[in-house]
Amino acid sequence: MKIISILGSPHGLKGNTAGLLRHVLAGAESEGAQTDVIILKGDTVLPCRGCDICHKKGRCVQNDDFESLKEQIAGADGLVLASPNYIFNVSAQLKAFMDRCCGVVHCMQFWGNYGASVVTSGGGGDEPIVDYMNHFLITTGIIPVGGVSAAMSEMPEGGFTNQVQEKARTLGRRLVEAISGSEVPSDINQLRNNFRERMKLLTSYRKEEWPYEYQYWKEHMGWNG
Repeated sequence: MKIISILGSPHGLKGNTAGLLRHVLAGAESEGAQTDVIILKGDTVLPCRGCDICHKKGRCVQNDDFESLKEQIAGADGLVLASPNYIFNVSAQLKAFMDRCCGVVHCMQFWGNYGASVVTSGGGGDEPIVDYMNHFLITTGIIPVGGVSAAMSEMPEGGFTNQVQEKARTLGRRLVEAISGSEVPSDINQLRNNFRERMKLLTSYRKEEWPYEYQYWKEHMGWNG
């Protein structure tokens, strides 16, 4: 079982977000999962240009790491998104990746994978960002199992409290259990299926402008409309 993590922190592996992510991955590894962390440095996945080529051709024309990253995620079983809370949203590094996934979202190309979200901040208020990240996962076809967040107040001596550590490790174990059991919670399944119908209608309506995505739905998503 392979779990890919995308770390959208400019502090890389030295930051608090990476520290909290490590506990999540430790929980997953304790259940036998293989994990890998990919750091978004700001120049490895560039901002979306809005050129529409991915909708027409299925690949982005920009010469960076996005297509390779997309293939790694599609080939894995799980995806963990990790970001600091920057002005009530994800970091610019992670947002660039999410924006570049516009073609992935239209085709829900990560369908069947599982995921989770990790957020850290100075002052808290992270729950809406965790929800936003998990909603993004749903739109790619991924089944989120939850999220974990922590503020500086939960690092009284420079490290996360035992309670936060255990919550993060439990999330990692939960992710592996969900993958192993192929379970899909009914509420997540409803949201995912609703979005699936929306994307089917959209790609059908735009089939002349977005030929790749229209053909992808016909070939990969069990739809002959």
